[in-house]
Amino acid sequence: MTATLTKRLTYDDGQLTYNNQLIFSHTDASPILFLGHGAADIDMYRGNFDINDQITTKIPLFVTDADVTEEQVELAFGFRTQTYLKLIAQLDHQQRLVVTFKLLQPDWNRLWVRLNAVATEKIYGCGEQLSYFNLRGRHFPLWTSEPGVGRNKRTLTTQLADYSDHAGGNYYTTNYPQGTFISSAKYYCHTDSSYYADFDFSNPTYHELQFWGMPTALTIETAATFVKLIEELTNLIGRQPKLPDWINDGVMLGVQGGTNRVQTITDRLQEKNVKLAALWCQDWQGIRMTSFGKRLMWEWQADSKLYPQLTEQIKTWQHNDLRFLAYINPYIASDTSMFANAAKHGYFAKTDRGDIYLVDFGEFDCGVVDLTNPAAFEWFKSVIKTNLIDIGITGWMADFGEYLPTDVVLFDQSDPLEMHNQWPKLWAKCNYEAVQEAGKGDEIVYFMRAGANGSQPYTPLLWAGDQSVNWSLDDGLASTIPAALSAGMSGFGLSHSDIGGYTSLHGNIRSKELFMRWAEMGSFLPVMRTHEGNRPAENFQVYDDDEAMTHFAHCSDIFVALKPYRQAIMKEYQEHGLPMQRPLFMHYENDAHAYDIQYEYLFGRDLLVAPVYQAQQSQWIVYLPDDEWVHLWSGQTFGAGQHRINAPLGQPPVFFRRQSKYAQLFEQFNEKNRNI
Repeated sequence: MTATLTKRLTYDDGQLTYNNQLIFSHTDASPILFLGHGAADIDMYRGNFDINDQITTKIPLFVTDADVTEEQVELAFGFRTQTYLKLIAQLDHQQRLVVTFKLLQPDWNRLWVRLNAVATEKIYGCGEQLSYFNLRGRHFPLWTSEPGVGRNKRTLTTQLADYSDHAGGNYYTTNYPQGTFISSAKYYCHTDSSYYADFDFSNPTYHELQFWGMPTALTIETAATFVKLIEELTNLIGRQPKLPDWINDGVMLGVQGGTNRVQTITDRLQEKNVKLAALWCQDWQGIRMTSFGKRLMWEWQADSKLYPQLTEQIKTWQHNDLRFLAYINPYIASDTSMFANAAKHGYFAKTDRGDIYLVDFGEFDCGVVDLTNPAAFEWFKSVIKTNLIDIGITGWMADFGEYLPTDVVLFDQSDPLEMHNQWPKLWAKCNYEAVQEAGKGDEIVYFMRAGANGSQPYTPLLWAGDQSVNWSLDDGLASTIPAALSAGMSGFGLSHSDIGGYTSLHGNIRSKELFMRWAEMGSFLPVMRTHEGNRPAENFQVYDDDEAMTHFAHCSDIFVALKPYRQAIMKEYQEHGLPMQRPLFMHYENDAHAYDIQYEYLFGRDLLVAPVYQAQQSQWIVYLPDDEWVHLWSGQTFGAGQHRINAPLGQPPVFFRRQSKYAQLFEQFNEKNRNI
């Protein structure tokens, strides 16, 4: 049957076309749908998951009937004499293509969908992907988890992490997966589903999307440009809340050890003219030591020994234009009084025997605050409002969200296998509502590493998780660049990373040079924030070295000087969904080489940043798309192509467009800093 439903949607002999984009082409020799049965074996150890799926059945489905009207295409799919499923394709009120599935026999628990592809196509998105920006040629399981240490099975670091703690990770492991991808053919496909999924982009003629359940819908939209396509995607899935303006005034300094130590280090840095906007003290609620390193108490109230009279001390810091940031997550250590109180009221998720489900977080156990329980959700919001906001805390790391076990019993009786990928959204929503109900939406920033489908409206700021304190591509400084780019192509346009990295294990020790290069990149990010790491005493700390503090002051000067530009591109995100860190092809669509660049980014439209991510480099190879580019430090003009650029410490490879309306700002900045 052939029919034209609208000018945008046609169905003709097995081919569904939307806006001249072939969505699928079904034939008996090449079916687009498969149903199956699978039995999953999932083992979690400290947020790392071993997932094995035994597929017992996978059958191709064939079109048994087609009902085409002016409004929609409805295709019945079956096998032999049975009809198992219906596919409905129609346009919504925004003229987006929405594909839904109606399973007619409920005993199937695996679905494979094949969308049309071409061999030269490139694919981006799927949440935050740290090893690859272009996803073509590989498959990507979508499951929120610890990303792992090293994230490359060929490296010794990952092998040691796997051997000692099942914690090595892989190229696809991520805190923030999302069933959304963008094609170089200028369309997006967004999946409304929380089931475990595996998106396989390795076949030259189709993309195969596997789900462990029926997705609610696939939404597809095309656009004439990538700029417009991102705007349309974020119109659909939402955008992050606006960040408070004070984040532009300097560094969020990660520092621990109690009031006296924090003040001593703050004074030391300010004497070196480091511009500070906030003190981020994650140990505000106490510490515990483990073999992993310094950990926190996980009882969400101020520690009176480390931070006596914290409310008054926060006021003193605020009087000196320093905000105080903290740390919280949705788990409570079993050896605390807060745990006993929550247990008394039934706020924890349970085992199948009705006991409190305890999760091993590394030598201490925690209860899972059951966010599906309205009473527990409201209670934990009150903890945030009372114990953090009411004492003057202006922001926090809202950590974790990835650990929901798949054998837990939840209050609302929902399937934890499906709820697992939604847990980060529930956790973000808990924080968001606490802030909004306190009337502090314009003042407070919290940042999360875990994300899910639908997290964007509830998460002001993403951070790239726990990178290793080294130069590795998969888990070091470099990995945060594709992480930000892929997150941006998935609707998260405001992200950053721990300056200096976090994870110090198996011989990885942060060097002075690594911290300095990471700080340089931090100057050209939405937010500039440091971390002492999991083993502060063993790793380089900026406040212990005069040369590094001088360099750090220079980086903070850059960050603050860019405030007008940063405000402008943040506004672009709020109004149009354009990420602050953008792939080169977003504004240079005709540059074929730009589609393969994953370790450079455009910061807004007018700055190109190529971070140095290898040790002991004084020069760096940079690719520039077709434009007139002015080197920020020398004032020299470059055109399109590869260039070897001088890149001593303090002068990372950064360029601005000569035609930028902010050129005067950049030129003044150039004159001030070129000789540093």
